[in-house]
This record gives sequence, C-alpha cells and structure tokens, in this order.
Amino acid sequence: MSGITLPYTEFPGDLWVFGYGSLMWRPGFEFIEKVPARLIGEHRALCVYSFVHRGTPEKPGLVLGLDRGGACRGIAFRVAEKDARATIDYLRAREQVTSVYREVKRSVWLENEPRQRVSALAYVVDRGHVQYAGRLSLAEQLRHVLQGHGQSGVNRDYVLATVKAIEAEGFRDAPLHQLATMLHDTTALHPSRPQDAT
Repeated sequence: MSGITLPYTEFPGDLWVFGYGSLMWRPGFEFIEKVPARLIGEHRALCVYSFVHRGTPEKPGLVLGLDRGGACRGIAFRVAEKDARATIDYLRAREQVTSVYREVKRSVWLENEPRQRVSALAYVVDRGHVQYAGRLSLAEQLRHVLQGHGQSGVNRDYVLATVKAIEAEGFRDAPLHQLATMLHDTTALHPSRPQDAT
C-alpha cells in the first residue's frame, strides 16, 4: 500500500476515525456512532494540491489536510470491530491515492457528555510531499479552487460542502468561511459561466 500507513494491530477493537473535511459529509463507510470531536496539535488547512479527486497535475485543485499547530474540530466516527479492517482499506484507497497523507493515531477529545478521549485514525499532510501547498494566500486558494475539477467533481463544491458540514455541527472555520464567501461572490459575478468539463 502506498503512503505511510500503520499495521492493523494498531487498531484493536472498535475503530475511531477522525473526519475534518469530506469525511464529515461523505464518510463512505458504516459506523455505529458519530460524535463531534476536537483534535489538538494540528489544524485544518487547504494545504494539499489535488491532482486526482478535485484537480489534475496540470490544473491542481486544493483539498484539506491536517497541518501542524493549533487544533481542529471535526467528527469522530466509531466503527464496529468487525468492520474495522475493511474501513481502513477503504480509507487508504480514498486518501492515499497519491501518498500525500501520513496515516496516524491521534488523541481526540469527544465533545459528548463524558468528554472522553479516544485514539483515532487520522490523515495528516506529509510536508515533504510534492503536493504539500503550505500556506497559500486567500487569492491563491480561490484561484486553485475555481480551476479545480477532478475525478470526484468540482473543487468549489468540495469547499462549500465542507463549510456546510462545519456549520451543521454548530461552529465556524474562519479561513474556510471567508473563502466560501468569495466563491459565492464569484458565482454571483459569473452566473452563466459553464463549469470546466476537463
């Protein structure tokens, strides 16, 4: 398997998966519990050039990664032990298509009544990878998102769906919300512009 992965034995029993981007609104796997959660030590950022799902090498889009520093609110999914291996395999096929992420275990605080801490599977950006975009200006982010179109669809839709999922959980991500506002404004300025079909 391409990318940096962990042995299955690192995940005994039920599996927790931390979602912070598209996994929040399209997990794609069976789960038995879904809890708002917070990961400390990394933050959500549009720091990954997308060459497959939301762009191409010629016209990269931008997708989210967990980058070092800060904290990230998202969703923790609990997967039954019997489904754990199949879920890990599914996530590797989806997230590790170009090996831009490191598969890691991270402590995640569940924002439920007991406020318990669990060890969850998470995908953190590999800063040494060619697709690591680093910190881009909002203008650069907007340009890449507007041009991005890949196997999973239009980059703009990915950003707006993630913002909608964040709002559904009752919080905001200031940089993403700012970008979403710019995307809405751009659409208002060019309502008849056809979608890029490449």
